[in-house]
Amino acid sequence: MTRFKMIGFNLCIMCIICSASLIAKPSNTVSCILSTIEDSVPSEKTNAVVIDSASLKVAAVSPKWSSGHGNPLLDFHFCADPTAVEYNGRLYVYGTNDHQQYDAVGRWGRNTYEHIKMLTMISTDDMVNWTYHGEIHTDSIAPWIVNSWAPSVVKREEADGKTHFYLYFSNSGVGTGVLTATSPIGPWSSPLNKSLVDAQTSGIDCKVPFDPGAVIDDQGKGWLAVGGACARIMRLGEDMVSIDGQPSPIQAVHHFEANELNYWDGTYIYTYNTDWQKRDDWSLDAPVPSTCSMSYMTSRTPLVTESWKYHHHYLKNPGECGFDYSNNHTHLHKYRGHWYIFYHTMTLQHDFLSEGGFRNLCVDEIEIDEKGLDIHMGEMTLEGPAQLQSLNPYEQQEAETTAATQGVLFEESGKVGNTLAYIIDDVGKIKVRGTLFNKPPKRFIVTAKGKGTIEVHGLAGDCDLLVATVNIDSKELKSVKTKVVLPLTGKADLYFVLKGKTLKFDNWTFK
Repeated sequence: MTRFKMIGFNLCIMCIICSASLIAKPSNTVSCILSTIEDSVPSEKTNAVVIDSASLKVAAVSPKWSSGHGNPLLDFHFCADPTAVEYNGRLYVYGTNDHQQYDAVGRWGRNTYEHIKMLTMISTDDMVNWTYHGEIHTDSIAPWIVNSWAPSVVKREEADGKTHFYLYFSNSGVGTGVLTATSPIGPWSSPLNKSLVDAQTSGIDCKVPFDPGAVIDDQGKGWLAVGGACARIMRLGEDMVSIDGQPSPIQAVHHFEANELNYWDGTYIYTYNTDWQKRDDWSLDAPVPSTCSMSYMTSRTPLVTESWKYHHHYLKNPGECGFDYSNNHTHLHKYRGHWYIFYHTMTLQHDFLSEGGFRNLCVDEIEIDEKGLDIHMGEMTLEGPAQLQSLNPYEQQEAETTAATQGVLFEESGKVGNTLAYIIDDVGKIKVRGTLFNKPPKRFIVTAKGKGTIEVHGLAGDCDLLVATVNIDSKELKSVKTKVVLPLTGKADLYFVLKGKTLKFDNWTFK
C-alpha cells in the first residue's frame, strides 16, 4: 500500500512539473522540410490504432500525429485538384473526392476516377488546423453528370446583398459544369441541367473541355479557362452560368490539363500542367519545363491569343521533389498577406498501405512578385506552412477541426457543412495544434451523443496531461460539461481521446 501511494505521489509531482513547463513556454512541435518521403511508420507505431488491415478505413498510422507535419492537410481523407476562396476571414478549400474512389475499390484497387461523383470541402483560419465540412453531393444535386472532378471557385456580392459562390467542375472529361450557393459550404444547387461547356459549345474546338479555372477581374467580369491537351478561355455571362461570346485559344505549349486563373492588377495569370512528352521541339526563350510540371502565362487582353506570354514553370512534378510521380494540379492563393500554393501528392496512400494512386491535398508558402509577374519556384514539403494564429479554446470548435487524427472518421450530421467524429475501433484520437489559453479554464463542454467517454489532454513537451474527462450517454446530441482537473495556461497542443463505438462527437469548448 505504501509503495502504491508513492507511485501516485510521483505521478502527481510529474503532472505539476509538466504543467509548469506548459505555463512557462509554448509547446513546440518538431518539424523539418524533407526533400524525400521517409517511412514514418517506425516513429509513429506507438500511436497506432489497431484496425482491420483488410479494410483500412483509416490510415494504419497517421503521418502527422507525432511528426508535427502540416501535410497532408487531412490524414484520414484522400482529396486532390485544389481550389480555394476566402470568406469572412476564413479560407475554404475544395477538391476532387478521391476517397469516394478508395471506398469503392478498396486499398488494393486503382484510382481510375470513375466512381468520383462528389467534391470535398475543408476550411481553415490558421493554415494548420483544418475543418472537414464533408462532401458536395454533385451526383444528387446535378444527376445529369458523369463524374465531378477538379473544381474552381469564385465569389461575388450581388444585388440581393448576398455573397454568391460559383463552383465550376469537370464533368468527367466531357465538359465543365457549375454549381451555385450563397454560403461557401452550401447548400449547393445546379442552375443548369447540363454542362456549361462541352465539346459542342460554339467555338470551343476542344475535345476535352474540362479542368476549369475561373476568376473575376476588377471590372466584375467572370472568366473561365478549360481544356485538356488544348487551352481555351472565355468570358462568362453576367449571370456567371453562361458564356458571353466565343472562346479563344491560349497557345499553351505542351499543354496537358489543370487550368487555373488568377488576376493581379490588370493582368490575367493562367496556370496549367505541362504534358509528359519530350521537349525536343522547345523553341521559346524560356527555361524548358520539366515533364508534368506547372507553368504559367500572362495577358492583359485574354481573348487575344497572341497577347499571352509564357513565363516559366513554377512547381515540379511530385516525383522530382522526392515524392511519388503523379499528375499535377495547383491553386495559387493570397491569404492574410501570404501567398500559398495548394497541390496534391500521393504520400497518404502509403499510410493506408495502398499503391492505388490515391491523392491527398497539401499546401506550402510560395514567393510571388505580383508587380514583376514572377512566380518563384515552389516547394513541396511535409512540414507545410507556419500557423497564422492560435486556436481559441473559449470559442466553440468543431470536432472535425483537426491537425492530426488516429482511428477517427467523420460522417455528415444532416446540418449543412457539419460532420460528426466517430471511431471504428475501441479508441480514436483527434489533435489540434497551437491552442492558446490566456486564462485558466474551469469547465470543459462537449456536444455529443451515444455512449462513451471523451478525454481531453494537453501536451507539454514530452508530458501528456489529462485535463478533463466527459462521460456521454444520450441518444440525441447533447451538451455535457465537466470540471477541468488540470487548468492550462499558455500555448499548447490538445488531443481528444474518444472511447465508445456508438459515440458521435460534434463540438467542444472551454469556459
